[in-house]
Amino acid sequence: MQANPYVPFLPPHHQHAASLAPQSTWWRWHGHRVHIARAPEPGAPARVLLVHGAGGHSGALWPIAALVASRGIDISAVDLPLYGRTRSPDPAAVRYDTWVDLLIDLVEAGRDHRPLVILGASIGGLLAYEVAARSPHVAAVAATCLLDPGNLHARAHMTRAGALGVLGGPLSVLARGGLARTMVSMSAVANLRRMSRDRALSRLCSIDPRGGAARVPLGFLASYLRFTHTPPERNRTPVTLLHPGRDAWTPIELSARVLSRAAGPADLVILRECGHFPVEDPGLTELVDAVAGLARRLGSQGAASEVVQARRCPATLMVDPAGLEPTTDAV
Repeated sequence: MQANPYVPFLPPHHQHAASLAPQSTWWRWHGHRVHIARAPEPGAPARVLLVHGAGGHSGALWPIAALVASRGIDISAVDLPLYGRTRSPDPAAVRYDTWVDLLIDLVEAGRDHRPLVILGASIGGLLAYEVAARSPHVAAVAATCLLDPGNLHARAHMTRAGALGVLGGPLSVLARGGLARTMVSMSAVANLRRMSRDRALSRLCSIDPRGGAARVPLGFLASYLRFTHTPPERNRTPVTLLHPGRDAWTPIELSARVLSRAAGPADLVILRECGHFPVEDPGLTELVDAVAGLARRLGSQGAASEVVQARRCPATLMVDPAGLEPTTDAV
């Protein structure tokens, strides 16, 4: 198997664990063939679903996922339509709403008895938080960024042309007609040169055909800018903001404003020395510690709840359909 080109950008002492190869699986959803990279751990107390942002994909983020997996956590990373190895019947028709709906259904399809944490990177952070607001099956969200596209300052940092690009450029007219299906490279729109403190990593992201060099419809960009996210004041899902401390793309204060409005439990961890793509230590280790710790705490709480429930309800005798032997299952 070809080595992951993103692994060498991690600190040397992390690279062995980060080189874990994922299991590639596929999920059919409304004509899309969705690729999901996995490191299954059936005995793990909780599950983590990693969601990329614009210009990202599961392969780019997998080295970080592999580090979480090395802590004994069950983790998956999805390729959203337009990115990675996912294939769509009509890429020009993909909208931000497509991402939201897909993730809600994926959470439902993959649920088991364990709590689920969604880890969102870049704009995947607010996307994860939105999915949690709409799904009862998300126990918590961790996000490297909570960038609200409805905020003009946030828009200015997202695009290559700053505020002028948002207000007076092509992103403002995008697309309610034929222009909506026009495909453009993400690297031509997003400020990918600020993806990392390492110029070589920023360049890799910008030329990656599964990431920054992927082509997206103008209608997708317009739908993202126009999307009305659930106000944080109405979202009670616990959220942890794991913000890179030296992010040159999305200033921490933009995400902190959203976090401060959260209705549910909210925590902030500053990832020391990390750029927008968090590969530097000590922040990278802090990210992995935080995600693995959150998953374990949720798993412990879930196990405790199951014990209490089992004590309250007597076991029910369930007879094996083949009549071989009885098994017990708590109601």
